[in-house]
Amino acid sequence: MSGTQAVDRAAQLVSSVVAAADPLSFADLQEASGLAKSTTSRMLTALERGGLLERDSDGGYVAGPLFWSYAARHDPWEELVRLARPGMERLGEETGESVHLSVTRGDKVVQVAQVDSRYLLGTRDWTEIEVPNHTSALGKVFYAWGVLPVPEGGLDRLTESTVTDPARLRSEGVGARKRGWTSTRDELEVGLSGVAVPVAGPGGEVVAALGISGPTPRLEGRLAELGRRLSSQAEQLSGLLRGDTTQLNPTEEGVA
Repeated sequence: MSGTQAVDRAAQLVSSVVAAADPLSFADLQEASGLAKSTTSRMLTALERGGLLERDSDGGYVAGPLFWSYAARHDPWEELVRLARPGMERLGEETGESVHLSVTRGDKVVQVAQVDSRYLLGTRDWTEIEVPNHTSALGKVFYAWGVLPVPEGGLDRLTESTVTDPARLRSEGVGARKRGWTSTRDELEVGLSGVAVPVAGPGGEVVAALGISGPTPRLEGRLAELGRRLSSQAEQLSGLLRGDTTQLNPTEEGVA
């Protein structure tokens, strides 16, 4: 088979998988392509290695992560959640706490994905619930990294600990950028704390915030540790958004 023919046959395999309504088995693809089993196997392995195809949990072939990364640049929120979900689940398993992913819509910060805490205390679905930006660690990420301007006034005080002074909020942002993460303690609700980090998009711009929240007594003394875990996961997610397929199966080293 010539080089041109090989490229054509590989393109046919990719096209068949992407156009199919359901995952295709090896037998399906081998029969449709008319290639020998050994040739089909070699081509599929190469396409997997290149990120064009991958196998689902049942062994069927589906579109690979390069397609997700491309789509993320055009329909970012749906694909962002898809790319973020495995890492969020790892964080939830490792920490036992609720894990959150938020984006901005206009001047609002909206949570688009959540992994629930393993504990009954602290479990609540915050997806699509609007909270004042300045009272959450996720919202403070977008202030600290300049995605949203800090309001000049009129900040609601929800608890005695809520930061309502814009100057203090900006000062906190300077410190957050230096250490890499933001935090809140009893600012949205008494007894609730959180920590969050920025997620960079393909061009290096901050496109999302990844965070962990839980009861203050459980998070006290752990914020730096959780900030490091979140930063490591956010870096991996940013790599996926850039199309870096080496981030698809990250080792646990670096998030421990």
